Amino acid sequence: MYLKDSGGIFDIDHKDEEIALLQSKMSEEGFWQDPPSANQIVRKLKSLKNISEPWHKHELRIKEISEFFGLSEGEDEHFLHSLKNDLDVLNQELQTLEFYTLFSDEFDKNNAILSINSGAGGTESCDWVSMILRMYGRWAQNHQFSVTVTDVLDGEEAGIKNVTAIIKGDYAYGYLRAEIGVHRLVRISPFDANKRRHTSFASVDVIPEVEDDIEIDIKPDDLKIDLYRAGGKGGQHVNTTDSAVRITHLPTGIVVQCQNERSQYQNKQVAMNVLKSKLYGLQLKEQEDKVSQEYDKKQRIEWGSQIRSYVLHPYNLVKDHRTDFETGDANGVLDGKLDSFMEAYLRLIKGQHD
Repeated sequence: MYLKDSGGIFDIDHKDEEIALLQSKMSEEGFWQDPPSANQIVRKLKSLKNISEPWHKHELRIKEISEFFGLSEGEDEHFLHSLKNDLDVLNQELQTLEFYTLFSDEFDKNNAILSINSGAGGTESCDWVSMILRMYGRWAQNHQFSVTVTDVLDGEEAGIKNVTAIIKGDYAYGYLRAEIGVHRLVRISPFDANKRRHTSFASVDVIPEVEDDIEIDIKPDDLKIDLYRAGGKGGQHVNTTDSAVRITHLPTGIVVQCQNERSQYQNKQVAMNVLKSKLYGLQLKEQEDKVSQEYDKKQRIEWGSQIRSYVLHPYNLVKDHRTDFETGDANGVLDGKLDSFMEAYLRLIKGQHD
């Protein structure tokens, strides 16, 4: 069965063949003797089934509706109206499924670990980071995703220097990998008494949160763990106990922090999970995995090489420089209306791979 979309032809039969091949591998003797390889196959199989099974389910529904229509002989208006309603619902569901075909990465279905860092510009850029965090928070709320800020460093005067958050929901990483890169803001500065126009930059980095069955060898001797007193909101407990945790992975220099949870143990667990995800991203990079392609893009980002510009003065415009998709509803975008930008990017990437 082939289903057309704007990015090309989506071959369900080919997906079924891949599923059969993976199931055959799983039935082989000694399959679980190599746990990392076995887990990778299981994840791939699960991902393929998440795509294939809904299509087959809807294919069956189409056949049922067609048969019912034949039985009606076109005479029962009430029955035909009911079938039309069923078709309308089915069409909407198929459009949603067609969009999900854009999620081709093995980890697209995972939760996402989002990091936002301010660029040059001092207070201006720090304020821009806080605006971006709010934007993604509103976007996540629209999708009924949860957002947990694990670490935040406030700006000296206003805003945020850098922040890390975990966004949980189906395909959170699949959506948000479209946001990786430098974001540029042009506006009249609220911090400038002369009301001059300022340009600010902030970088957005996204990695998938790894699942528990992924094995990452982290040696205790490779870790430097620092405890410190959490700042910001959280009540007396947060400000008077050394509950915040900073973990440095000495071989790679990766540093992760968490101060969001109330206990030191909880903060350590969250920080270790973020570290595990980042180390797995590096491991995939070395293996030239698909995720490594996204990681390489992040490494090559430089200030000024923005993927998207948000102009609030002298006119309102948000433009993605990779896809040329743009809208004049800048306030709507900053309020979380990002799906059109994400879809345009995902279709571009899918078209390049087809």
